[in-house]
Amino acid sequence: MKILFCTDGSKISFNALKNFSNWVNEAVVDSICIIDWSFLPEEVSIETSGFATSCANIADNILNYAENEIKKYGFTTGERIKHCGGAVEAIIEQIKSNNYDVVVMGSHGKKGLQKWLGSVSRDVIDNNIVSSYVSKHANEGKRLLITIDGFQDALDAIETHLPELNLADKEIYVCMVNEDPNLLFLEGNIDSNWLIQIQKNQEHYAAQKLSRIRNFLSNGGIKIIESAILVGIPAQEILNYAKAKSIDLIITGTKSKKKLDAFLTGSVSQRVLENTMADVMIVKK
Repeated sequence: MKILFCTDGSKISFNALKNFSNWVNEAVVDSICIIDWSFLPEEVSIETSGFATSCANIADNILNYAENEIKKYGFTTGERIKHCGGAVEAIIEQIKSNNYDVVVMGSHGKKGLQKWLGSVSRDVIDNNIVSSYVSKHANEGKRLLITIDGFQDALDAIETHLPELNLADKEIYVCMVNEDPNLLFLEGNIDSNWLIQIQKNQEHYAAQKLSRIRNFLSNGGIKIIESAILVGIPAQEILNYAKAKSIDLIITGTKSKKKLDAFLTGSVSQRVLENTMADVMIVKK
């Protein structure tokens, strides 16, 4: 497994690496640290101010620390990347030019106005072409929630990544959320029998999907603690379920190999990512 670990030297970023190590035993980890001086006024001369040298030294220290942390968690250290300029652009370019399986990032979990202003992790995810692991807080790395939707590509992506994870001695939960048919229509005079049939069809389809993932894990010797078919607004139901079960990591799949910007805009994954305290892994084939 080849990983790109993004760090700004913050505790949050190194917590992400630590949390990730709870789920993956073996990996080659490249680490990237960005020197972003785009915020400086144009009249400041980078070359003569000594700012460039200072930033380079700071980045080297961060990357040195990152190497020690990578080794501590049993991973193999790979390339060290220092870059001057925009963080998002540098990370995306690094991902495109290398065959990574997962990019690991920390997130400050900003809300309100700060959230609207965006963050590096959010922007990277929006444009990322590989799987992403995002963490906000250190956790036990014990309880995993696999979320399933109605898209075949998403389930295929999840099944592609699960064998790469260390699931021994983990508590595995699986859920699929069916939209409440009563929330799908504005008119209140829809035939009640028709709504009942929709619900039955949803339950049958969800049961098939849950059975598939149970069999997939069972064939790998992994037992599921609980599987659930929830009804309501998908993002909110997932958030409530994850909180009730004290979930450490939520795994969700994507619909295609395209950029995630269209997928995440207003999506279930976006709302879960922004509002959960758990780590989130958005997987792609």
